[in-house]
Amino acid sequence: MEALGVSYIRTQIANVCFVKTGENGKETWVLIDAGIPGSKDQILNAVAERFGESARPEAIILTHGHFDHVGAVIDLAQHWDVPVYAHELELPYLTGKADYPEPDPTVGGGLVAYISPVFPHGGIDLGRRVHALPQNGSVPKMPGWCWIHTPGHTEGHVSLYRDEDGTLIAGDAFITTKQESLLSVLTQAREIHGPPAYFTPDWQSSWESVRKLRALHPRFAITGHGRPMSGQPLSDGLDRLAHEFDRIAIPHHGRYVH
Repeated sequence: MEALGVSYIRTQIANVCFVKTGENGKETWVLIDAGIPGSKDQILNAVAERFGESARPEAIILTHGHFDHVGAVIDLAQHWDVPVYAHELELPYLTGKADYPEPDPTVGGGLVAYISPVFPHGGIDLGRRVHALPQNGSVPKMPGWCWIHTPGHTEGHVSLYRDEDGTLIAGDAFITTKQESLLSVLTQAREIHGPPAYFTPDWQSSWESVRKLRALHPRFAITGHGRPMSGQPLSDGLDRLAHEFDRIAIPHHGRYVH
């Protein structure tokens, strides 16, 4: 299942997207997120299959800076010598100035949540390679796309939207599998959920972000975890999540619930 010019691969637990942006017959593309640590070769192999052995993106766009979305970004940015873009509120975590809050293993009720304390939560340092996304909402090197601030999972989390055909790259604003459950991660059972609970410190902002994305009425969505969804299942699932977020997504207890 793919939208026009948008594809993805899964790096064990997190997705990476490739977006074709070429105009006038020139095939150019952008990488969205950079997978788990150690995924550089997997991503390069996927790039070679899609675009050719010597292909390089115009840029790397980060939905946010958690370890499973930036695992190979330093290596890839250096390998390709390309800029990286993220929301300005995410820059402290991408320039070595701040660390994310520690994960909360008491929420979500699954094995992945239970082992989450071993997940890295420190920032990384991209130095001068990383830049703030333009304040006008445009996405560098991605004509026709806009970025939408969808905080909650992180302060500077963004989602990307193409109004022309209703394609949404949601990052972890919402996801399409129960990421706290190892069984769901392994089977990729398709069902809309809130952001990974063990790494979400601001639940009210997360709810507002889901409502914001639901108001777009996307027709196709790729999320940071899980398989893409489209059509009525996507619409119905987002409706339910937006209206019942407090019951479906917000834990009854936990370090960040209040």
